[in-house]
Amino acid sequence: MKTEIPNKPINLLPPDDENIKRMAETFKGLADPTRLKLIDLLLKGERCVNDLAEATQTSQSAVSHQLRLLRNLRFVSSRRDGQQVFYRINDEHIGELFKLALDHALHMHERI
Repeated sequence: MKTEIPNKPINLLPPDDENIKRMAETFKGLADPTRLKLIDLLLKGERCVNDLAEATQTSQSAVSHQLRLLRNLRFVSSRRDGQQVFYRINDEHIGELFKLALDHALHMHERI
C-alpha cells in the first residue's frame, strides 16, 4: 500500500551553520543501534549501567562508552549511588525524536 505524501513546504526559519552542526550532532547521536536500544530502555525509566548492559546483551564497558557519548550530547544524565551509576533521559525531545524515527522507520517499511 503506497501512501501519497503531500508536497507541502514546511515553514521553518532556515537554520544557520551553527544550528545545522548541532542538528547533525543530534542525528549522529541517534545513528547507532546500541545507543537507540539504550535510549529505548531509558525512556521507560532510570537504569543502572549493569541493568542496561544485561538488557542489551552488551559488555558493561561498551555500554559505558555509549552512555558517555549520550551524556556528552546531553541526551542523558547520570547520578552515582555508591558504586552504581544510574542514567536517565535528560531531555524530553529525545523521546519525541525516538518516536518520530520509529514511526518513520515503520512507515518506510510498509511502503516497500
